[in-house]
Amino acid sequence: MSVYAALLWVLMLMTGAVFSSEAALAPLKGTPKANAYATMLYMGTPRDYEFYIAARVMLGTLVRLQVDADVVVLASANVPPHWQKTLIEEGAKVVVVNDIQNPYRDQNEFDKRFMFTLNKIYAWSLTQYQRVVMLDVDNLFLRAPDELFQCGQFCAAFINPCIFHTGLFVLQPSNETFSIMMHDISIGKENKDGADQGFLVNHFNDLLDQPLFHPPADGSRLTGLFRLPLGYQMDASFFYLKLKWRIPCGPNSVITFPSVPMLKPWYWWSWPTLPLGLLWHEKRVATIGFMVETPILIAESLLYIIIMLLALIIRQKCASSEKSSMARISCFGRGPCAEKSLYRPWSIKLPALAVLTPWLGGIGALLTLGSPIYTNGIMRGVGIGVYTAMTTPFLWWAAKRVSGVVDVKAHWEPLMAWTSLRSEPASEILMKLC
Repeated sequence: MSVYAALLWVLMLMTGAVFSSEAALAPLKGTPKANAYATMLYMGTPRDYEFYIAARVMLGTLVRLQVDADVVVLASANVPPHWQKTLIEEGAKVVVVNDIQNPYRDQNEFDKRFMFTLNKIYAWSLTQYQRVVMLDVDNLFLRAPDELFQCGQFCAAFINPCIFHTGLFVLQPSNETFSIMMHDISIGKENKDGADQGFLVNHFNDLLDQPLFHPPADGSRLTGLFRLPLGYQMDASFFYLKLKWRIPCGPNSVITFPSVPMLKPWYWWSWPTLPLGLLWHEKRVATIGFMVETPILIAESLLYIIIMLLALIIRQKCASSEKSSMARISCFGRGPCAEKSLYRPWSIKLPALAVLTPWLGGIGALLTLGSPIYTNGIMRGVGIGVYTAMTTPFLWWAAKRVSGVVDVKAHWEPLMAWTSLRSEPASEILMKLC
């Protein structure tokens, strides 16, 4: 996952070489399974399409791992039909549900992107399955953790020492439990964050005191509540301490990205800061590819090129027009100003090196962040700090250089033209004004 491999991958994407993988997803065949991996998909956020793509990559990875379970999507009724069709074609079973209205939406510090996360409760209504592993779409599977289906009625991992994480949990579907939870939601039972996390933590408030899950060797199912080993929910931030995984409890199975939305792994800019994002893109190449986005990327690139060319043509036209029609201009409507040119934004010629300095600094920052030479996260942080200290004087020089040129062109040259006019004899100035 070096920076050089990343740049090669980006180049392949730009040239349109990366499309759908030959190992395209195929619908699951055969008899219905006893268990299921499930996720949810709802609308109403600025990132609906991104989460749709993330869900396809995650479920596609499970299909490629040949899990012994169905993959299910709890899709809100307003999810576009062609999205549902694509999910079905790629091997998922789509269960259409009505959004659960969130009674906590008016409480303080409620994040509106969690408006419909309570739809996770529908997982308890999937009673055709013996066990369901409920997932957020930002999970990245390294192996098929089918042993999770041997867990009890509810199992989850504690990323926070005291609060379990609901990005992955195991449950035993039950209409009775589903009805109790729906009743608790309807009466607005205490929920600290107003989302699924706060609701489930409050519902299973004694999970911290439960034993750690160890799958029975004979393949039997357990009963009761269990804590999952951290290997089933490896927070991506743990990776950056040593720049490798050292999770001794449980098989290293699933990576999760509980970070701010703008650093989710499917954003291309996340990989220098969080290199594991590149692994997510490798999973995407292996599953759904970039067939849809590549033509859009090419079209946008062509549009930007056309806009830049038009800007250059307009600049040349304005410059030539200024030379021809502004050879002699009037001051206050009377008298020539001795061919003193007026300020025109398009006439400013900025120093090339100063303009390119921030771009060169940005490229250097990407190389510094993505360099494979670091042995651990601390050394990586030190390297970033040293690079920042070294480049700051150059960025300051570039800013001063550019601002100085703009200041001279916009303010001093017109003033000098007026001063030159004022230096003429008073009698001549009076004749020009009169």
